[in-house]
Amino acid sequence: MHRVTTGGSTVQVGVSVSARRGRRATAAVIGMTMAAGVAGCSDGGLTDGRDAVKLSLTPGDGTGSLRPDSSIAVQAQNGTIENVTVTTKGEQVEGGLNTDRTRWQSRWTLDPATKYSVTATALGRDGKTQTVTSRFTTAKVKRSVETTVEAPSAKETVGVGMPVILNFDKEVGDRAAVERALEIRSSKPVEGAWHWFNDQRVVFRTRKYWPRHTKVSFRAHLSGVRFAGGVYGTDNQNIDFSIGDEHIIKASENSHQMWVKVNDKLKRTIPVSMGRGGITKYITTNGDHLTMDKGSPVIMDSSTVGCGPGCPGYYRQTVYSAVRISDSGEYVHSAPWSVGSQGNSNVSHGCVNISPSNASWFYDLVYRGDPLEITGSARELEPENGWGFWQLGWEDWVKGSALKQSLLVGPQGATPAPPAASAPPAQAVPPAPAPKPTDTTPAPKPTDTTPAPKPTDASGG
Repeated sequence: MHRVTTGGSTVQVGVSVSARRGRRATAAVIGMTMAAGVAGCSDGGLTDGRDAVKLSLTPGDGTGSLRPDSSIAVQAQNGTIENVTVTTKGEQVEGGLNTDRTRWQSRWTLDPATKYSVTATALGRDGKTQTVTSRFTTAKVKRSVETTVEAPSAKETVGVGMPVILNFDKEVGDRAAVERALEIRSSKPVEGAWHWFNDQRVVFRTRKYWPRHTKVSFRAHLSGVRFAGGVYGTDNQNIDFSIGDEHIIKASENSHQMWVKVNDKLKRTIPVSMGRGGITKYITTNGDHLTMDKGSPVIMDSSTVGCGPGCPGYYRQTVYSAVRISDSGEYVHSAPWSVGSQGNSNVSHGCVNISPSNASWFYDLVYRGDPLEITGSARELEPENGWGFWQLGWEDWVKGSALKQSLLVGPQGATPAPPAASAPPAQAVPPAPAPKPTDTTPAPKPTDTTPAPKPTDASGG
């Protein structure tokens, strides 16, 4: 066994020169004996080097200042690749072989300003092995992009409508390169897609709601990705989260009722009072909302929507058990001042008012990412208002993907869905709809006995 250096790479050959000479001499004697005994018989096993494996590795040994969006590749001729090990910072780099085991390639981009070590071994048709090693360094980057995951949080239990939201501190020029670096895995099969709302925000949403009790892993392999000319990612994101019980919430502005279903069973019907109208900001938005966060207490200040002190209609109110459903100031929250109106009329500044006891129950129940559909309003929720992502139909959602594709996601990762796919995987059963509210639904008497003062412009929510 010995090593040879060729083209900057160290090659370790599996058989010594003396051993090969000995085998050739033995083979020659055997060949002569056979020729004497059987006329016309070939030597049947001698090789002239044409069956020896040729193993190449890119980048070569000693390469410096390699662009981080380059890849590592190993190629074998006259044989198959048996093993490839790539390490950096004490960790192995992910990659894969093609079907005939003649090419290995790293899967993701490389970390900037980082040293890598590669060892690859291949087996030739002659039964001999060859090993190639390489060490190289990637270039530093002058400009980088910071990535933040807006939602979900690591190890969070979330609702069945939860999206994955990424924000970038600089504009993304190559959206496709970024999208290819985003990896989703789920314990139960779903169909989903990425959607860009602008050059600094991308969101993953499923076609139908996540199946309850699904485990999800999200990996953003963005270190080394070129976002734009001379601008690279320098960090990765790893988030594991869980889908909890299925909460489906529907509310009607006309019937003044809200229905809460848990795992297909109606758990509570809640009298509500929504936006009183008159001006746009006092109209509760219509459509598919998601619960975004919770707070108790929350100070509601009309200054945040352009009406400060001295403005007609100015208010500043402290509310409790508040669940946010948009970026335009809408919450489902406790409103003891409007209990008398809940279930029969709309008097709020746009929020969904419910009694203190119902608000406490609802606040304790919901996760972030629970769907809440509001019907009967004249003001439509914009898809960019908070997490109004479910306002977009599926075809329009997929059009927002830089790669123009939906993905079939499962435990092994994601693959592009067939173009003709018109339904989610059979295993991903969509949730049963809650009862559709109508204007004739009877409004039960409010269960909270808190006195209801006459609402005024100073009342919060």
